[in-house]
Amino acid sequence: MVTPKSLSLARGCWGLLAGAPLVSVGALLHALVALTQVEAANNEEPYSVELIKKNDIYGSIEHKVDVYVKVYTNSPFLVCMDLALSQKELVDPKYLWIGPNGKNLEGQSYATVTKTGKLMVRGFQESVSGSYTCTLSYDIIKTDTQEEKEKYKAYKFMVYAYREPDYTYQISVRFTTKECSLAANGQFFEGLKIHLDDLISYLTCHIIEPSYKCHVVKPPKHGLLHELFFTFKVNPFAPGWEAVCRQISYDCEDETNKRIQKARDLIEEFFREQPLVLKHEFQNIPAIHYIDHSFEVTRIDSCRPGFGKNDVTHSDCASCCVVCDPGTYSPNNEITCRICKNIRIKYYGAKSC
Repeated sequence: MVTPKSLSLARGCWGLLAGAPLVSVGALLHALVALTQVEAANNEEPYSVELIKKNDIYGSIEHKVDVYVKVYTNSPFLVCMDLALSQKELVDPKYLWIGPNGKNLEGQSYATVTKTGKLMVRGFQESVSGSYTCTLSYDIIKTDTQEEKEKYKAYKFMVYAYREPDYTYQISVRFTTKECSLAANGQFFEGLKIHLDDLISYLTCHIIEPSYKCHVVKPPKHGLLHELFFTFKVNPFAPGWEAVCRQISYDCEDETNKRIQKARDLIEEFFREQPLVLKHEFQNIPAIHYIDHSFEVTRIDSCRPGFGKNDVTHSDCASCCVVCDPGTYSPNNEITCRICKNIRIKYYGAKSC
């Protein structure tokens, strides 16, 4: 990016070249490369140019810009200008960033403000969610009179902390049985639950809310059948999960979601193999056995306290658990933030009313 300082240095370089003997094109290129390297070493922050280009969010003079930052990660670079203005030359630009608490962000320990007016908030947490405003000032110089006039533009970013939802999987399967009144139905159900719990226990996941019902079913072109409808949920928060989380240096929601998906895959594989087990290990098919292709799974999302989903307010992050706005709260693992009518909540991420 060409800055006023780099222009000044370049003019000085060209001035020296103009007064010197004729130089080769190769020498001139080496001089310019050296100039850009010195400029980069002196003025650029320790972030690659590629990263900055890919990670920039420009402001808008027409409306606020919503930005969503995953908790404990660094925010994108918020650029104190709109995209159209970024394509123009600015003379003596100055930038003033103000955070949600009304303080100047220059020099704040959690914020990085570059010399080109870009803001990054490091280790983003729900408490620093809110409005970030930047005022850009720059000079306009009339070429005929050399008259200078200062111009101002303001940009507003609404920056929200978000989390990935916690996953729970609801699973349903069906088994045939001889009679709904068979005492073995309940025993089989208890044994199946214990086996599935053992299968996924090393992942600190467990089976919750297990239940079954027996129904009489009339399939097309067949007589009456007795079937057991089993339902249960696979939950990632078995006893001991917090100890596992403490071993991880970052927020553990990604780890719990990875584990619960592994648990779901193990259970699905278990049921998928049942027809092969029946075929190869049993001469006579047991009275209670799995019905092939009856496995069904549905993902159920929940949000951590202080976060909730709102696909209207936060349509750009509809699948995210976004920090609860001031005036709302979420006390447990619900999916939405509640409105607090008792007191006025002035901060983001409230967990109680």
